[in-house]
Amino acid sequence: MEVKQVTEEIAVSPQIAPADVAALAEAGFKTIICNRPDGEGADQPLFHEIEEAAGKAGLQAHYLPVETGKVTDASAAEFGKLFAAAPKPILAYCRSGTRSVTLWSLSQAESRALPDILTKAKGAGYDMAGVARRIANKGKIPGDVVDRKFQVLIVGAGAAGVSVAASLLERAPDLDVGIIDPADIHYYQPGWTLVGGGVFEADETVRTLSSVLPTKVHWIKAAVAAFEPQNNTVVLDGCRVVGYDRLIVCPGLKLDWHKVEGLVDTLGKNGVTSNYRFDLAPYTWELVRGLKQGTALFTQPPMPIKCAGAPQKALYLSADHWFRTGVLKNIDVAFYNAGGVLFGVKDYVPALMDYVEKYGADLMFNHNLTAIDGPARTAWFTKTDADGETETVERRFDMIHVCPPQCAPDFIRVSPLADAAGWVDVDQNTLRHKSFENVWSLGDAMNAPNAKTAAAARKQAPIVAQNVLADMGRGAGVAHYDGYGSCPLTVERGKIVLAEFGYGGKLLPSFPSWLIDGKKPSRLAWLLKEKVLPPIYWKAMLRGKEWMAKPETVTASSSGSEKAA
Repeated sequence: MEVKQVTEEIAVSPQIAPADVAALAEAGFKTIICNRPDGEGADQPLFHEIEEAAGKAGLQAHYLPVETGKVTDASAAEFGKLFAAAPKPILAYCRSGTRSVTLWSLSQAESRALPDILTKAKGAGYDMAGVARRIANKGKIPGDVVDRKFQVLIVGAGAAGVSVAASLLERAPDLDVGIIDPADIHYYQPGWTLVGGGVFEADETVRTLSSVLPTKVHWIKAAVAAFEPQNNTVVLDGCRVVGYDRLIVCPGLKLDWHKVEGLVDTLGKNGVTSNYRFDLAPYTWELVRGLKQGTALFTQPPMPIKCAGAPQKALYLSADHWFRTGVLKNIDVAFYNAGGVLFGVKDYVPALMDYVEKYGADLMFNHNLTAIDGPARTAWFTKTDADGETETVERRFDMIHVCPPQCAPDFIRVSPLADAAGWVDVDQNTLRHKSFENVWSLGDAMNAPNAKTAAAARKQAPIVAQNVLADMGRGAGVAHYDGYGSCPLTVERGKIVLAEFGYGGKLLPSFPSWLIDGKKPSRLAWLLKEKVLPPIYWKAMLRGKEWMAKPETVTASSSGSEKAA
């Protein structure tokens, strides 16, 4: 008997035997639901045998048989009524468990979000992508009408999505491009570090989405529920279906605030803040200005995260303010990092360590924030040693800047586009999907081993635009991405260590060392971050003007290898 837990209320299993029922009762189950018709298999016990054993064990037993491949709307609705009324927890079974999970998934369509249903089913070992459209349609079989079809459909209107749309239309103004995003607002997220450091005002980092979208893009203001790449369609919430010839997936990533126990309840108060949220970055600056003595903690979760330098940028700018105002000597500063190094590219570490020492910050590696009590001003970390042994470390604070754990969005993680870790599975050079040839991805949601930064998206957008058009026969040559990412590490107000690197940590500086030496703190790099990059973002990157980002193309040689064109 193989019991697979779906939620606390229900588990499923392949066919059970009467002899299994006592063990199910001992495990705490209260109800058994049989979804397999009697006589389906030669070695299958009849339901009345299960029912008799259940009665002796004090369990309820219900017979709701469904033929393989014939889960109807009516049977799903009946399962939902039974599920709601029956004592829990419930064990539902059929030949393999698939019909039972399908019935549960459809029955929960009106009360649970589609990604949540797919995630729970996948966690139990069942892929419900085949009924995703039915779940999106409140558990009922939808029509097969495609509401609209585009030559190129883009999912996500953040930095990556708007930029790739603009780059496409710069090259092919007549292209029929659609973009899906439920948001009204577009944020310049790289600016939030400077908001938290008192350099920018929050309003400088926000525009309406409609004002930054290319005028020729058709905006679908909706959330994606599921992908059907085998049908070249995307299912939206409410079960609208949008078709495409080519798909570009760039919805960003998910900030998983709930993964730290107690964090959601205390964000924005009790000295708990984060520059990873637009509305909280001003609170960071409020806390920094107000702290004259005490303990200030800064955290970084396990990788991957967007802008891997941002957690320590908050530390540097905060400590610099305390240094300049003469109160740093009264403040205990510590950086709790779930990883084992300060920065992933070793060439930049010496310059960063100079500032760690200047600010007297304690570096606590292999410490992952797991819980926080805001009113008690206490945080708990899981410390992992070299042998993998763990212990819990408790630390009081007056201020704590939290970088939340991060993952791919739920609707990506449970989709056919995802790899085993939940990220969109692409070739790291072309950014084309490894399994679906008319799908590309860029930005934070895909699995190429590059830094997840806006600077990376700025380089990726023209590459994806070039490659999509080449696939359509409208562009010459395929472009390759070298993994470029940039992290302007704001080590003090007025100076930046400009980290620029690609795959494998290879240094990829944009400027000669006599102008900006990225391995040393630079005033010019600060001016680039503060004065130059914001207008480049709004007026160039989002408009398809590829300043220092035009891709090099490659062509296939007669031997089949590729060379620069």
